Amino acid sequence: MVNKTFVAEFVLLGFASLRELQILPAVVFLFIYLVALMGNFLLIAAVAHNRHLHSPMYFFLVNLSIVDACYISTTVPKSIVNSLMDSKQISFSGCITQVFLVIMFASAELFLLTAMAYDRYAAICHPLQYQLIMKWNVCFQMAGASWITSVTIAVVYTVDTFSLHFCQSNVIEQYFCDVPQLLKISCTDTVTFQSLIFASTLSLGSFCFTIIFVSYVYIFSAVFKIQSVQGRQKAFSTCTPHLTVFCLFFFTASFSYIRPKALSSPMVDLLAAVLYTALPPVMNPVIYSLRNKDIQLALGRSLTNFPCISWMGLEEMDWKR
Repeated sequence: MVNKTFVAEFVLLGFASLRELQILPAVVFLFIYLVALMGNFLLIAAVAHNRHLHSPMYFFLVNLSIVDACYISTTVPKSIVNSLMDSKQISFSGCITQVFLVIMFASAELFLLTAMAYDRYAAICHPLQYQLIMKWNVCFQMAGASWITSVTIAVVYTVDTFSLHFCQSNVIEQYFCDVPQLLKISCTDTVTFQSLIFASTLSLGSFCFTIIFVSYVYIFSAVFKIQSVQGRQKAFSTCTPHLTVFCLFFFTASFSYIRPKALSSPMVDLLAAVLYTALPPVMNPVIYSLRNKDIQLALGRSLTNFPCISWMGLEEMDWKR
């Protein structure tokens, strides 16, 4: 007989069962979290306080930094608190919230990176028509569509996931509520749902990957036609960070959600989850800062005038049509 006592909360196993071994992940996660927040907020402030960066490229970059800061805040703080308090519980409603936010921010990151690829394509392949193609109303529509689509996907995935029954086990072998781990402990037949997740994730990823791939085929074709070495370097300096950030996020997320079962184990699942939930928010501002001279100069000015920085400066941004 199947136990029909439905769970009211879940248990997140995290990284270690011994109290002594729980402190180390908490300290490491705290460091990662603070670095991610500082990097993304500094990047947002640098763009906000430098009018020459008020362009579509940096508008999307600000959106990406906001997503990254929210994305890592969805999972890491709860894991830190659980480790420090020697607690593994998360409420049913808390688990629902985590699933919704993780899917929403992950989807938003993918869509924004796709929009940024189109922006780079328009800037490099059609420089004379760039201002006509990437008007501010177009940028706002693209960003808005990314957010709205992400919320819709998150709602569908979350509703479908928690329409399943959880009645035999409430132990999640992860440090946050992740859909693949929830499917493992469901007492409902999840074969159809797993196939649906695999197909939809593969379709969505393939769609965005194809747009970005085609954009960069045209971009590299145009760049290699530039006669000036300095011009080619400038074009590459604006494209390399985006391409690096996209590859980092896309391949780590793909490995987590569509890898073969033969490569699945508790430790591999944990490491894969860290790679796609914590690593991109930390690395994205670092990659853009190292590869983009405009960002380096803007960050230098912001840090020089740090006591005078108004963190509400985003309201003063001159987004001209």
